[in-house]
Amino acid sequence: MLSPSLAQEIAGDTSAVIGFNVLITDAEGMVIGSGDSSRVGSFHEASVEVVRTQEPATHNASQAQQLRGVRPGVTLPLVAGGQAVGTVGITGTPAQVRRFGLLVKRQTEILLRESVMLRSRLLSERAAEKLLADIASYDPQVVEGDFLVFRAAELGFDLRLQRIAVAVEVTVPEGTTRRRGGGPTQDVALVRTELLRTVREVFADPQDIVAGAAPGWIGVLHRVPARRRTESLVADCRRVVDVIAAQDGLTARVGIGEPASSVGGLHDSYQDACDALRLGGRSAGDSPVQLIADLRVHQVLAAVNQSARNRLVDLTTADLRAQPDWPALRDTITAWCESGFNLVRASAALHIHRNTVVYRMNKIEQLTGRPLREHRTTMALYLACLADQMGSG
Repeated sequence: MLSPSLAQEIAGDTSAVIGFNVLITDAEGMVIGSGDSSRVGSFHEASVEVVRTQEPATHNASQAQQLRGVRPGVTLPLVAGGQAVGTVGITGTPAQVRRFGLLVKRQTEILLRESVMLRSRLLSERAAEKLLADIASYDPQVVEGDFLVFRAAELGFDLRLQRIAVAVEVTVPEGTTRRRGGGPTQDVALVRTELLRTVREVFADPQDIVAGAAPGWIGVLHRVPARRRTESLVADCRRVVDVIAAQDGLTARVGIGEPASSVGGLHDSYQDACDALRLGGRSAGDSPVQLIADLRVHQVLAAVNQSARNRLVDLTTADLRAQPDWPALRDTITAWCESGFNLVRASAALHIHRNTVVYRMNKIEQLTGRPLREHRTTMALYLACLADQMGSG
């Protein structure tokens, strides 16, 4: 429980502060840390009895001579969880060092507890990362879903509860400097702990699984409370984006999957969340939070091979793409379809006057020779526009 490296660090630092040599042993009386490095690895006989009784002991010069590896001073038990895990000794005449004994003991026990907590937290984080990775790559032909349910239960997570996968991508904006304490921009991997803490502050339910998925990526398997609306989850994701931007000067984007309550469903939900990030818009005006439910058509198109997408674009929009205002015409077709073929909603989505929408639609009809109110034609144009926006990605 008390590592030699930690013991040596504590003993060396404390010895330098109080001016007396501090010695730390394990539960068997072996010296694992000392301000006098020559004593590391030796046996300290007095510690055996101190560990057994959990009572401090003092030894003057004559008493110390009768014990192996002991010098005059005071020896106190180090107790963690009600059990003695070692001792801390201070070398000097008992009258001189007794006043330091309780202080050094308490400080060492505090540092020991913090070390144990940190180690436990790191082990929990690694276990959560492994669980998320196994769900992300889940193949029922390779791993039994019940095995992952059991492993999750050991970590305190019930995978049978309804959850939604959330994927967070964090990047350093080009041409910016991340400043904290006057420091320069840092790689995302270096602020991983801060980012995990930020996400966990928002997704704070004990059943929320939050783990690093890759450098710059954080995955969340968020437990969905009863009657919680999607809008509430989107608001939480926007808060994550805003907090990361405010605290760290980084840019965050979020993808949201669909609800699931099985290992296979969670696998699909996480893949959907990653697809939402990949397929969602990246221009300045687009939302940093993307739901796969809004991108199902994009997802299907992405599954089609590049050659087929290119043929769709070339054969359907050739005359339109030759126009200098092709991006505006493409946006008009997209807005018209996504607004339910409603002129007012389309103009609002494009932030232009309805007459401008009418002008563009007339131009599109003249160039294609097809009316946009013929929905089969319009849907073909819509898919071609989406494929063009996706490019070769």
